[in-house]
Amino acid sequence: MKHPRYAALSVAVLAALSLSACNKEKAEAGAPSKPECIAPAKPGGGFDLTCKLAQSGLKDTNQLDKPMRVTYMPGGVGAVAYNKIVANDPANNDAIVAFSTGSLLNLAQGKFGQYTEKDVRWLAAVGTDYGMVAVNADSPLKNLQDLVDALKKDPKAVSFGAGGSVGGQDWLQTAMVAKAAGVSPKDMTYVALEGGGEAVTAVLGNHISVVSAGIAEMGPHIEAGKIRVLAVFSPERLEGKLKDIPTAKEQGYDVQWPVVRGYYMGPKVSDEAFTWWKKHFDAMMKDPKFAELRSQRDLLPFSMTGDELKQYVEKSTEEMRALSKEFELTK
Repeated sequence: MKHPRYAALSVAVLAALSLSACNKEKAEAGAPSKPECIAPAKPGGGFDLTCKLAQSGLKDTNQLDKPMRVTYMPGGVGAVAYNKIVANDPANNDAIVAFSTGSLLNLAQGKFGQYTEKDVRWLAAVGTDYGMVAVNADSPLKNLQDLVDALKKDPKAVSFGAGGSVGGQDWLQTAMVAKAAGVSPKDMTYVALEGGGEAVTAVLGNHISVVSAGIAEMGPHIEAGKIRVLAVFSPERLEGKLKDIPTAKEQGYDVQWPVVRGYYMGPKVSDEAFTWWKKHFDAMMKDPKFAELRSQRDLLPFSMTGDELKQYVEKSTEEMRALSKEFELTK
């Protein structure tokens, strides 16, 4: 027979353990069981970079104690993933999907079918980079003026390639350069590829003359000396290892294109799950370790979650509808 003192102690220990388990369960309410980030393109581009930033960021800042897998869902430069989440998997509490400014542009132009920016839950934006145009390091084009001169001479002779179709953000930034140079965007040669990774491969193999993408996608290729960036579409020069890259503006062509990167979730995810993800993204972005990870990927700070991000997305998409109309991409 147990001594009354030990019996009481056992009950107290059990009660404490039970309370601890309850508190942990309560604290982790809404936590994903199999966390996943969907990159809506092939590996190697901006969506891949965005998912891997969440994967390492949440892990390294101790916001996620389970491994996050990255899955690839190419098609329609984001359309396939958007349609799948909205129509077939709207209540997936475990999955976040990468998006960029280009996704918002496609939504503005109706390229995601019947769905609009109001059909998903906008979770978090974690950084921004800027658009740019680059060439193979062996290209005779040395700067933006060389590109403008070549376009003026024969716009068909200069082939642009990017991860997206005509009207997408990578096409639009080249169209803005052409317009600034007095060349009709309709006269350009444009090769649509599936994702930034394919576009870089094409310019490295000299299958296209110029690649249009986000500067963050070019980091490793710039460091390897394989790519020459003719201009970055930022208001002023970037810092760090990108400080020597001239802006379009300083070369006489005021073209600017920020590329915000972030994540959305399905329209029917539980409030509990959405709140869990938002809370942990907020905590991650306040951690100095995340700032370092973001910087390593050549992204600049841009932190926005939940309702604030929703309002930003809706405002940006409306502005892009107007821009698309100006370039005769929509009626």
